[in-house]
Amino acid sequence: MIRIANGQGFWGDSIDAPIQQIRRGPIDYLTLDYLAEVTMSILQKQRSRDPESGYARDFVEMLAQVMPELVEKGIRVIANAGGLNPLGCREAVLSVASRLGLEIQVAAVTGDDVSGRLDDLIAGGVQFSNMDTGAPLSEVRDKVRSANAYFGAFPIAQALDQGAQIVITGRCADAALALGPMIHEFGWGRQDWNLLASGIVAGHAIECGAQVTGGNCQVDWETIPDLADIGYPIVEVEPDGSFVVTKHAGTGGRVTVASVKEQLLYELGDPRAYITPDCVADFTTMEIAQDGPDRVRISGVQGRPATDTYKVSMSYSGGFKAVGWIAYAWPDAYSKAKAGDRILRERLDRLGLQFDAIRTEFLGVSACHGTASAEPSPELAAQLPEVVLRVGVRSRDRRAIERFSKEIAPLVLSGPPSVSGLGLGRPRAEEIMAYWPTLMPKDAAIPVVTI
Repeated sequence: MIRIANGQGFWGDSIDAPIQQIRRGPIDYLTLDYLAEVTMSILQKQRSRDPESGYARDFVEMLAQVMPELVEKGIRVIANAGGLNPLGCREAVLSVASRLGLEIQVAAVTGDDVSGRLDDLIAGGVQFSNMDTGAPLSEVRDKVRSANAYFGAFPIAQALDQGAQIVITGRCADAALALGPMIHEFGWGRQDWNLLASGIVAGHAIECGAQVTGGNCQVDWETIPDLADIGYPIVEVEPDGSFVVTKHAGTGGRVTVASVKEQLLYELGDPRAYITPDCVADFTTMEIAQDGPDRVRISGVQGRPATDTYKVSMSYSGGFKAVGWIAYAWPDAYSKAKAGDRILRERLDRLGLQFDAIRTEFLGVSACHGTASAEPSPELAAQLPEVVLRVGVRSRDRRAIERFSKEIAPLVLSGPPSVSGLGLGRPRAEEIMAYWPTLMPKDAAIPVVTI
């Protein structure tokens, strides 16, 4: 049995969680999932300003605190913190090790970045059509800023086979971070579909960190103990693929069948065909049962052969945006906010500004549910102590966005009364990095492991 802990559900998650996973109980592996599609866009913006960046710097800072403990305890770390620059991330980690006087084997998995090969691949017949709309890549080809294939778990297992104590990847499937150690430890093969599917479910169960141990839980959330000290998840995996989801003893949160099921449903399309680079998992075949306090056992997962394509995450320049805020106080806060929105829109129309989209939200009334929110009754609206008007615009014309940013502040003196707060000055025009999901043949992107 091996114990695989996860200490990061996204870039921006608790900076202390990985450290606590190392210090509060025994683990064999620590996985850290930093990448989401929006994260790749953020990293691309950073790399455009500094070619040496493009990876999650929090990862390096965390390792500087715990690297001696990792070496002493023999804990191996797998992280997709490499983002768009796995080699740069590895060099930063090795620099930390050198400064601490430690020798440690660090592997990088590269080859997922195909942005420099797009034209050659297109010439070779790869379509790169948008998976959601079917649109051809030619619609945005000149605006593409990054393109990364989602690799699977076998390159990670290869790095572990070669002795790496820290494995840094770029874009890979989230669950692959946990599946890689299972392949390495148990010798699972590329056609062991049921075993691979079990590993994928285990990886999916913990990939979002504390979301499976009671965080963001919809079931009796008020009764979940000590969320301030919530424990992050661990899977105890056996060679037959069965596993237990748990957490360190003495930590807050809760691991129940309900909390695990909520996480298993996260980002799930067809439950009978959860497609990953390594296999297709059937989530309807598993057996889930409570196995003691804060322990949930899963077994019986079945899988099918993997597809012959990788999913590719592309980002492209999608224009510009800006978001402005202004707050109105009681009495009639909601009526004032609606009037402020109407006045703002009339002024934008008179200026002849054209936007691809303009969106208004009233914080305190409709910020979460938008147009699906029920209009408050006159009696309730009259009782609202304050309402924040938030307006966002999007356009391919940066000048239109910048002109919009100059129309929020004037509402303070030339709009409805009782303004109680304003955003942080004029909103700034920001470039939008849009998302283009697509597919490519697996033989067109080869993982490279260096150690």
